[in-house]
Amino acid sequence: MSLTIRPVSECRYDIVSLGEVMLRLDPGEGRIRTTRQFRAWEGGGEYNVARGLRRAFGLRAAVVTALADNEVGRLVEDFILTGGVDTSFIRWVPYDGIGRTVRNGLNFTERGFGVRGAVGVSDRGNTAVSQLAPGDVDWDHLFGELGVRWLHTGGIFAALSESTAEVVVEAVTAAKRHGTVVSYDLNYRPSLWRSIGGKDKAQEVNRRIAPHIDVMIGNEEDFTASLGFEVEGVDENLSDLDIEKFRSMIRAASTAYPNFAVIGNTLRTVHSASDNDWGAIAWSAEDGFAQATHREHLEILDRVGGGDSFASGLIYGLLEGEPLATAVEYGAAHGALAMTTPGDTTMVTKAEVLKLAGGGSARVDR
Repeated sequence: MSLTIRPVSECRYDIVSLGEVMLRLDPGEGRIRTTRQFRAWEGGGEYNVARGLRRAFGLRAAVVTALADNEVGRLVEDFILTGGVDTSFIRWVPYDGIGRTVRNGLNFTERGFGVRGAVGVSDRGNTAVSQLAPGDVDWDHLFGELGVRWLHTGGIFAALSESTAEVVVEAVTAAKRHGTVVSYDLNYRPSLWRSIGGKDKAQEVNRRIAPHIDVMIGNEEDFTASLGFEVEGVDENLSDLDIEKFRSMIRAASTAYPNFAVIGNTLRTVHSASDNDWGAIAWSAEDGFAQATHREHLEILDRVGGGDSFASGLIYGLLEGEPLATAVEYGAAHGALAMTTPGDTTMVTKAEVLKLAGGGSARVDR
C-alpha cells in the first residue's frame, strides 16, 4: 500500500484524534423516557478510535478537543484519563455559570433490543469544541516538534459548526505537511446536518476535506450522503446488496480522489436491533479489494461505537504494516467484539481481536 508511516522513534504519539468527547448517559436495559438512573460513560466518534488504539492495542494516543471547565468537563476528563489517552491537548474554556455561552455535550443513548431500535438524543449545542477555531491549536508543535504517526478525525466533528470544518482543513493540511497519515470517517449523521443545509451542506464540507485524506472510512450511506457517490442498488439496508455495485462505488471514490490510498467500509444488514449481519470491505490501489469474514446474525448488545472500533482495528493493522486483507479482518473483528459490550468505547483486548480475526470461536477460555 502507498502509505508512508513515520517511524515510532520519531514520534511521541502513534495516534491523535480530533473531535468532540461527550458525556454519554445510558439507561441500560431501560428507556431514556422512563428511566430513573443513568450509567455514565464518555464517547465521541473520533475520540473512540484513539481510545480503542490505546486500550485494545496498546498504542500511544492523544485527543485534541475542547471542554467547558466545570465539574461535568472534569468528569469527561477523568473518563479520558481512565482510557489512557493523553489529555494535554484539551482546550479548557472558562464556564459562564449556566451554559449560555459555552457548555459540554451530553449524549443520551438507549441500546434497543429486538424490534425496538437504538435511540440517540444528543444535547450538544454551543459546546466548547463546536467553538474551536483555526489558530486555537499549534499543529506545527504537535505534528512537527512532538511527532504524530497518524491523525484521525471525521464528519461528526466537521458538522458541529462552520469553524470546526475549517479546523479540520487546518489540521489535515498541517498533518500532511509533517508526513502524518490522515484518516477520516465520514460518519454521516442526518441530525447534525439537517438544520444547516442537509446533504448538500455535508457534501460541500466533505468534498473540501477529502483531497487531504489518505484513508477514507465509512459505510454505504456515508459515501452517498457525504460525498455524493450514488450507485443504484446500494441503500441503507445491505440485505440485497450487490457487492459488485458496492465495489463500483469505491472505484468511483478512488477515481475522484486519487489521494485515497485506502478506503475502508463496514457492511451491515439489520435484521433487528440485536441481530445484525456484520462485515467489512477495504480497497487500496496496490492490493485491490479485500473483504473480511462476513458474520451473519451477529448478536448485538450495543451497536454504538462498532464502526469506530472497526476503524481502530483497521488503523492498527495498517500501522503495523500488515497486508490490507489482515487489517480489514482486524477491523471487522474489533467492531464485532466491541458491540458485545455496553458503551461507545472498546472493552476488548488485542488477544481477543487476533483470536477472532484468525477464526477463533466464542468457547469459554479457562
